[in-house]
Amino acid sequence: MAIFELDLPTDVVAHSLADAGQLAEKLADDVSQALRFAIETDGVASLVVSGGRSPIPFFEALSRRDLDWSRVQVSLADERWVPVGHADSNEGLVRRHLMVGEAAKASFFGLYRPASTVEVAARQAAQGLAELKQPIDVLVLGMGDDGHTASLFPGNATLGQALDPACPETCMPMLAPAVPHQRITLTYPVLASAHLQCLSIQGMGKLDALEQALGAPALERPIKAFLHSPLEIYWCP
Repeated sequence: MAIFELDLPTDVVAHSLADAGQLAEKLADDVSQALRFAIETDGVASLVVSGGRSPIPFFEALSRRDLDWSRVQVSLADERWVPVGHADSNEGLVRRHLMVGEAAKASFFGLYRPASTVEVAARQAAQGLAELKQPIDVLVLGMGDDGHTASLFPGNATLGQALDPACPETCMPMLAPAVPHQRITLTYPVLASAHLQCLSIQGMGKLDALEQALGAPALERPIKAFLHSPLEIYWCP
């Protein structure tokens, strides 16, 4: 099966690449073009990315793109509630693989806060995002085999609130099924406001998960909430 065989909504764009290297380069080309346009138009561009190991080649490819990085703001779609020096920190990952060389000139808006509880940390993170350019210019999401994206995990009691298009919160705490369990995620209205929304997935397993999401409600497969324009999906086998 290939991504073009899925019954995707007609306004969702699918890119099929030969391998992870080509996916990383194509995604970096498209993201850098969108960031460049935003800089030329508004003087500043905002980029929100997801963590995990899969995006590393994309981060490294994007860091090599010719941009006025001093005018780029970078943030995260979600974060594990661990210190930046922790091996599981998404911020640490982005700083090591994206914000290097010229890209180190970008501004970074982190989500982790060393608060008394993750709920307090989420409120503090929202305050810290006050200066991030919104609507977001470019959003790059990933997807888990369970259909989660960012830290919008099925089964959470507050998932319905976080996915509500009218949710007033910028950030919310969320529980993940794997350690570290406590997460902070941007909510659906913030994420879905992005001018360019990209979903990067690799392998047949993720293609199967995407197919399942097409026929499921968003509370069961949260990525379903994003399967509409202006989404562009980047996939390789």
